Amino acid sequence: MKILIKGGRLVDPGQGTDAKLDILLSGNIVEKIDKNIPEKGAGMKVIDAAGHIVAPGLIDVHAHLREPGYEYKETIRTGTMAAARGGFTSVVCMANTDPVNDNKSVTEYIVKMAKLEGSCRVLPCGAISKGLKGEELSDIGEMYEAGIVALSDDGKSVKNTGLLRKAFEYALLFNIPVISHCEDDTLSGGFVHEGAASVKSGLDAVPSIAEEVIVLRDIAVARYVNAPVHLTHISAQGSLEAIAAAKRQYKKATCDTCPHYFSLTDEATLGFDTNTKVNPPLRSQRDADAVKEALRDNTVDIIATDHAPHEFTSKDVEFNLATFGISGFETAFALSLALVHEGVLTLKELLRKFTVNPAGLLNIPYGTLAPGSAADLIIFNPAIEWTVDTAQFLSKGKNTPFNGWKLKGKNLLTIADGKIVYRDPLFKKA
Repeated sequence: MKILIKGGRLVDPGQGTDAKLDILLSGNIVEKIDKNIPEKGAGMKVIDAAGHIVAPGLIDVHAHLREPGYEYKETIRTGTMAAARGGFTSVVCMANTDPVNDNKSVTEYIVKMAKLEGSCRVLPCGAISKGLKGEELSDIGEMYEAGIVALSDDGKSVKNTGLLRKAFEYALLFNIPVISHCEDDTLSGGFVHEGAASVKSGLDAVPSIAEEVIVLRDIAVARYVNAPVHLTHISAQGSLEAIAAAKRQYKKATCDTCPHYFSLTDEATLGFDTNTKVNPPLRSQRDADAVKEALRDNTVDIIATDHAPHEFTSKDVEFNLATFGISGFETAFALSLALVHEGVLTLKELLRKFTVNPAGLLNIPYGTLAPGSAADLIIFNPAIEWTVDTAQFLSKGKNTPFNGWKLKGKNLLTIADGKIVYRDPLFKKA
């Protein structure tokens, strides 16, 4: 089937495009981009995008789909439905499932279920170590053949530096990145950021140095091996300063942050709302400002969601007992559009951190709408205001501190692999 999208403003950082153009999709590829493409051909679906922005589908390099093993928190079906609503057409799912994705059988299961039930493309991330125990390397070669696009023990740092070095050597061999969870657990036994807010709340705290020391170590090991390293969910000013310094000499180091690290501070934890409990913790205003500046100067390459859905009972407990994590797919892009409204980034710069840069990190042929590329795109309007309502979430995880927030900017339509996988009720039908 052919889909013609007419009258929209096409913004594609990968092609340097920002103009009013029509887009013709044929099956699962982009056939043509031009002005005033004629509406002809039997069975052609025409979508009027006038007044809206058309962009490549977003790519999330860090998410948790929970399946297999934790289907009561999320499934591949519900997670990808939520991702599509948020504008994501490709998502990387972390390996901390049950069983852990540390072998080809689990990887093959994820790939199979994504094809059967996924609303968008699912790209598995394989565990660095078996069982995420940090003791023995996973079956990396077999997982790569089965479809993994990266390696990570996310949720934990690899304590054994020798093992980490071997992981980088395998990653270099297969041309995939290591996604590094930067946390020294001998320093991070608390629940909130160590600062003025933790003094007020009395909650056990995590110093920012717990993140920074692992940032420095992992970059050093990657540089020694000459392998790519991606530092994920970076939250602290010291870490960002270390990354900026390292990147001046080592171009294979990249990093991401998440919307909650520039939208909230540790002050939000003073209400003891367990939906503000996340790892790494929400940091100080100084750190949040540093994250914004690092986005502006491109120290931070990518914005990821770290979508971490949980069932209600995991959060409906005392703060120190609650599970870490925020359900992020359905709010991430709108929260990030605030960076454009505030003048931190241009729209093209923001989209680059959701499309071109993630695709480059993962060495995947997505994140652009060039003719011949995959038919992955979104239609959104940065001016539409809406209120976050978790009752309307497609994700099983309703755990977000943004419930009730009024956001500006809304995804209206998502096309993944040539199929319309999400349409907002506000968007008129073709």
